[in-house]
Amino acid sequence: MDNASQRTEIATFAGGCFWCMVQPFDTLPGIISVISGYTGGHTINPTYQEVGTETTGHYEAVQITFQPELFPYERLLDIYWRLIDPTDRGGQFGDRGSSYRTAIFVHSEEQRKKAEASKQALQKSKRFKKPIVTDILPAVQFFPAEDEHQDYYNTHRRSYNLYHDGSGREEFHERSWNTKKDKDKLRQQLTELQYSVTQNRETERAFQNEYWNNEREGLYVDVINGDPLFSSRDKYDAGIGWPTFSKPIEEGWIQKESDLSNGQVRTALRSRTSKSYLGHLIQDRNKPQYRVNSASLRFIPVEQLEAEGYGRYVPFFE
Repeated sequence: MDNASQRTEIATFAGGCFWCMVQPFDTLPGIISVISGYTGGHTINPTYQEVGTETTGHYEAVQITFQPELFPYERLLDIYWRLIDPTDRGGQFGDRGSSYRTAIFVHSEEQRKKAEASKQALQKSKRFKKPIVTDILPAVQFFPAEDEHQDYYNTHRRSYNLYHDGSGREEFHERSWNTKKDKDKLRQQLTELQYSVTQNRETERAFQNEYWNNEREGLYVDVINGDPLFSSRDKYDAGIGWPTFSKPIEEGWIQKESDLSNGQVRTALRSRTSKSYLGHLIQDRNKPQYRVNSASLRFIPVEQLEAEGYGRYVPFFE
């Protein structure tokens, strides 16, 4: 998709160690850049060491340049809340001190209203027993961190993985956002087959699934949250009995991970924001095969794209 004409905005989030705040946003469709840095303090051009003394008043934060038509601010907020412990005033997980506090720095009145609404909704949900204490503050000057702290999850992968795995973030997320109540709600939303495939990595039967031979033009979206994943223009008959695509509509919607199950070495596919299981990527000699379970998808015919909020993809089929 050609996004060159899309307008951009800036979002700024403090969520503890900024190393862990980049990857969840980075490379999503509509995300132009994610920069680690410092903000909210009283010193100019602070260094990592200075901020670490807890005397500058600065927060470790990330500044995100994004295209709101492709990835709305509300969705950034949804991701943000799932990355942090919003009930902790003293830091985040193992990192303690004022520089590791959480805060949403808003760049407009519209952002402030949306941030306040999302905070109130989270408090009202009673997901957390303690009060939501994350501050919503006016954005002030942002100072990019030193080069070694940019894109840390890629440039220092081993150190990052050791730090992230030991931080407790993932365990906290599972306890807080993958509860029995969440699973029960999802079961009500999905059919038994859809739940088994997306949540338990089941594989539906070849040639006996909804879309393996669907020839209509349109989008295939995430059955859980509606993210646009694949296009009929990239779908082809691989003779295997499952929907097969040569590529996703945008790579940023797809998460790839190693799969060593059943004594095989494969690449499993997940929908990046819902984490639902999709299928496998097979490196065929002629072209990649994104083999996807129909139960992970919902098909939207091209004539219904506008009505369902996917109007920006209509030109893709013209």
